[in-house]
Amino acid sequence: MRTTVTELGEARVRVAVAVPADEVEKRMNRAAGELAGEMKLPGFRKGKVPAQLVIQRLGRDAVVEQALRSSLPDWYEQALRESGVRPVGEPKLDLPGLPAAGEDLELTIEVGVRPRARLGEYLGLEVGRAQPEVPEEAIQAEVDRLREGFAQLRPVERAAAEGDLVSLDYQGTIDGEPFEGSEGRDQLVELGSGSLVEGFEAGLVGASAGEMRTIEVTFPDDYRATDLASKQARFEITVKEVREKELPDLDDDFAAEASEFDTLDGLRGEIRSRLGEALERQADEDFRRAVVDAVAEAAEVEVPAEIVSARAEESLDRFLHDLGHRGIDPEDFMRVQEGGREGLVAGMREEAERSLKREAALAAVAEAEAIEVGDDDLLDALGPGEGEDDPGRLLKRLRQNGRDDLLREEVRLRKAADLVVGASKPIPVERAAAREAIWTPDKETAEPGEGAGGEPAPRPGRLWTPGD
Repeated sequence: MRTTVTELGEARVRVAVAVPADEVEKRMNRAAGELAGEMKLPGFRKGKVPAQLVIQRLGRDAVVEQALRSSLPDWYEQALRESGVRPVGEPKLDLPGLPAAGEDLELTIEVGVRPRARLGEYLGLEVGRAQPEVPEEAIQAEVDRLREGFAQLRPVERAAAEGDLVSLDYQGTIDGEPFEGSEGRDQLVELGSGSLVEGFEAGLVGASAGEMRTIEVTFPDDYRATDLASKQARFEITVKEVREKELPDLDDDFAAEASEFDTLDGLRGEIRSRLGEALERQADEDFRRAVVDAVAEAAEVEVPAEIVSARAEESLDRFLHDLGHRGIDPEDFMRVQEGGREGLVAGMREEAERSLKREAALAAVAEAEAIEVGDDDLLDALGPGEGEDDPGRLLKRLRQNGRDDLLREEVRLRKAADLVVGASKPIPVERAAAREAIWTPDKETAEPGEGAGGEPAPRPGRLWTPGD
């Protein structure tokens, strides 16, 4: 396959593609074999009609069109792979005409691509990084969660209150008809936990063992069972038992029972250390993202609105695909969202533009620093594994499918991010925020006439000095 790439501007390219005549012929014969399975001709069993006879009977153009329908996706992917184009959004294909026998198939692909960036400063940047401290309330919350796990449930002869657990049977209906999951027996509900539909738990406060109650609730618009979303249900409930939660004393004995530590101070210390490590990891991730954003902000990157929308559409499609894997119908999900699909896409545009700028800036860094990616880098990216997941085998399969370049580009951008993050200087977040608040001429332009002679004028209350 021969490909020629022409830049069109506005982050779009045209790829001229020539598929060799012998490849077209091979695909045409394959399509003829598929069509033969539907043909009945005297003297031939069904599915055994020779390809040449199928072509003669249906006409060459008809068989070539069938071959194109099945082959164009493969040829499109191969053309972009061989030309090194990373598409953003849906392509526009143009096929001038069907090739005659012995001629190459010529077509063009017009598609959006990642925009280019002209780098500003990208090494030695000072960027805010949080210095996390573990709040005492977070430690106490973790201790309380652990303590809840060792609570004893004791039956009581009184009305149910917040924090109690109620054993009950229930039968629900919508418009007088039962629905899936509308019936339950011996269910244990903790009042005030917020784990059930709003209004259900509140309707049980004050109930006593043996009492029957009727509770009406409305399922929320975004309820996980989309067939129940926004509907009003009526539940007939029989309270069987009220149980009080009895928490263990918060002392050294509890610490010894609930953990490997002999004292409560030892348990708290371990929780502090674990939460601190998690906060440090989050601070590192936030700092890395902030550095890359700073590099992108310092660069000149023009991202056409069409490309932003295309990236937002791609992001939404991936999100909906993940929902499908989790058993949630994407169409049902979109129906209950404000604005439907268009509303979801609009909500993703800001992050789509930001991600395109990040990628463009990192690609420019990788080019400026001549970053290369070797096989060892690819194997490291694939991670440890055994058997079919062995990195060597995975890389071999990627190469056979022609997809190793996608991984190589991903690792290349990651190495560019590693470089700029490693060269950056972390400063306190408060200091970084204060710098951002200082007015500078490049941050704001007044409307003509606002200053003397129509020149931009600084807004009062802001200070800028050269060199800041």
